[in-house]
Amino acid sequence: MRKTPIILLSVAAAASVTALTVYATTGSSATSTGDRGVTSVPSGAGPPRPDEATEWNAALLEIVPATSTPGPIHPTRNFAVLAVAIDNAVNAVDHTHKPGQGQPDAPRGASARAAAAAAGHDTLVALYPDQRAALDSRLTGDLAMLPQNDSTRQGVSVGRAAARTVLDSRAHDGASTTPPPYTTTGAPGDFRPTPPASSAPVFTGWGAIPPFVLRHGDQFRAPKPPALTSEEYATSLKEVQRLGAKTSTNRTGAQTEDAAFWAAPIQNYWNAIAEQVVNARHVDLDTSSRLFAQLDLALADATIALYDAKYTYRLWRPITAIREAGSTGNPGTTPDQAWEPLATTPADPSYPGAHSDLSFAAAAVLAGFFGDSEHFTVSAPTLKGVVHTFDRFSDAATEAGLSRIYAGVHTRTDHEAGRQLGMDVATGVLSDVPLH
Repeated sequence: MRKTPIILLSVAAAASVTALTVYATTGSSATSTGDRGVTSVPSGAGPPRPDEATEWNAALLEIVPATSTPGPIHPTRNFAVLAVAIDNAVNAVDHTHKPGQGQPDAPRGASARAAAAAAGHDTLVALYPDQRAALDSRLTGDLAMLPQNDSTRQGVSVGRAAARTVLDSRAHDGASTTPPPYTTTGAPGDFRPTPPASSAPVFTGWGAIPPFVLRHGDQFRAPKPPALTSEEYATSLKEVQRLGAKTSTNRTGAQTEDAAFWAAPIQNYWNAIAEQVVNARHVDLDTSSRLFAQLDLALADATIALYDAKYTYRLWRPITAIREAGSTGNPGTTPDQAWEPLATTPADPSYPGAHSDLSFAAAAVLAGFFGDSEHFTVSAPTLKGVVHTFDRFSDAATEAGLSRIYAGVHTRTDHEAGRQLGMDVATGVLSDVPLH
């Protein structure tokens, strides 16, 4: 993996229209017709217009950085609701896989493209009503590119029915419920708010939200973290104490860069990576809608599973563990009451790690569609002018997960538990079962 100034990549694949810009190229020929779902592109043609599933995913990525989701709702839920609505709409027309729960019927000849656009529009208007004007304009543009006939009109009706069904199915899932308050016991190992802000813990009840695919949030719950008196605990804590300190002289320049590079919401990176790989491979609408559904279902359920485990084990963050190391009775740890992490510590328990969980869930889904080997490069809003280049989805997931150790907010134990949890969730999502 190599980091390269972005100016040297100006001839790479077209930038994402999202605030999080990701560039991607693939080893597959854009003119190949041997693989299902790959569209032939004439020689010399310009970049193809993104299909409707990719376009409306990009629309949500434009909204998310500028808009806070209402109340306590985690953004991964909204990505999943959008993707499921579009996939149900497209599958109602083309019947490429098992129908999802509540998938509408579509008359023969209905337009899948119109269905996808209408489903994307209606879903996002319901979730972000203050964005209606821009979303209406986007839908008008999409429909203007389609024939003004019964096929398009029927497709719009199918898309609206798909959006309505999915929105109704999640209307009472508890996502908008005020989360329960959190009170620390003050015992060694128990999470408590961290400086400098000592903010109240977030998403305290998210582990109880009904998953989209999993049977329940604890289906793949990570095992208990190592005992505070164990050698494994001491080794993991000493690593972050050494590499994640704000003033660390042991962290390399590349590790410091990684910590800053992956600091944005992790689900945004993976949705944008998926967009660019889909565009670079010129996959068809059936394939892209299915991909985004499985990707965002995995991210949503990985988030629910994450918070189930976090608030079950309530493990303190490295800043507290290091400052109060003397209270554990572990001779392998050394307290440092002045220790500070490189990055601000998130307001939730440490174990498992979110970046590792969501990244490995996403990487597994993408590898399930395309294989793990994929050449792509990523840039992030947190470090302007820097891109990271990868040849495997799993390499990007590993870098994202380890970056949180270098940031001083997670241990390797958190990373490993998150990695396994994310892969387990992805396996469940990719299994041959009805998804929604």
